[in-house]
Amino acid sequence: MTTLMQLQHVNYQVDDKKILTDINLTIPAGSHYTLTGPSGSGKSTLLRIMAAMISKTSGDLIFDDQPLESYDPIMYRRQVSYCFQQPTLFGATVADNLAFPYQIRKQTMDTDHVVEALEYVGLSAETLTQKIEALSGGERQRVALIRNILFLPKMLLLDEVTAGLDEANKQIVHEWLRHLNVDRHVTTVMITHDTTEIAAADQLLQVTAGQLEVLK
Repeated sequence: MTTLMQLQHVNYQVDDKKILTDINLTIPAGSHYTLTGPSGSGKSTLLRIMAAMISKTSGDLIFDDQPLESYDPIMYRRQVSYCFQQPTLFGATVADNLAFPYQIRKQTMDTDHVVEALEYVGLSAETLTQKIEALSGGERQRVALIRNILFLPKMLLLDEVTAGLDEANKQIVHEWLRHLNVDRHVTTVMITHDTTEIAAADQLLQVTAGQLEVLK
């Protein structure tokens, strides 16, 4: 299996405080990893380094056979997309958010493609005209996730995106992420504290006190 990302002896510290120590990880293209560990152990920091949102203190990160530093940051983030636990939506309507990935690429929004994505996660075409403030938490999360994948990234980094969702919304998100991973070959790494998600993991990583361990 082709390697998509490799972290070699990656460290991260703030002043004298070590947050991550000697992280080594090889992520094959098309894989799905579940990442767990105690709060404050460094999980989100690790994902933010992988997403180039913060810079590692030392070590190497290789993506698609090239060092992270060789990429234009904007182009890199189009290939490695980070999804926040608390979705941030902007503008007045859902359409304002889902048009954005097209606007930054100077393209006209593909309404059919957008509606297809909405319907896949249980939302209708009418959702496009809904006001942001009228959306439930589960709807906001699904809209934010769709915004991240209208142009498919090679890797999707998910920071507790199902936290706070009810079981029905969790199931919708799980099925959609599985579709992206299995059918669309998007490599996914998902942070979770959810015991059901951890139990269901095929490949499980744990960060404890800044150190990474492969559990299965």
